[in-house]
Amino acid sequence: MAGIAKYFNGNIFNKANEEVDLNARKYKRKIIGLYFSAHWCSPCLAFTPRLIEFYRAHAEEKKFEIIFLSSDYDEQSFYNYYQYMPWLRLDYRDRVKKQELEYRFGVNGIPRLILLDGDTGDVILADAREHIERLDPQGQYFPWSNVEREPSSCCSCSLM
Repeated sequence: MAGIAKYFNGNIFNKANEEVDLNARKYKRKIIGLYFSAHWCSPCLAFTPRLIEFYRAHAEEKKFEIIFLSSDYDEQSFYNYYQYMPWLRLDYRDRVKKQELEYRFGVNGIPRLILLDGDTGDVILADAREHIERLDPQGQYFPWSNVEREPSSCCSCSLM
């Protein structure tokens, strides 16, 4: 198991609720966004439609895929929120894996979009939210690069 797949033991599903093999050819040379979010977080509710728009405009051309990792408190809230998202998801019931990934990538607030090189699993950008919202909403310079600053804590919901 290599690249992004090394972070997941399966449990990634598409919109048709089919398990996804992240080692499959269609995920090679992709930028993978890990999107940590929840329906109860008002900054998430404001950012998610922008992210959906960005994804629909650029996913194919920029070889971009997103995996949603929910911070919702229950599975029904998760599904109600996820139904509008056009990308992949971590199985809600795999709470241990979600927590492991939060720890690995230093996620302590949401919304948070981490860009990874799908082939290596290396971090490209620790928090892409500001780029989508303000710095480069047209995605001209996507996938951007890791900048020398901490992820924004403005308008985020704390997970602590």
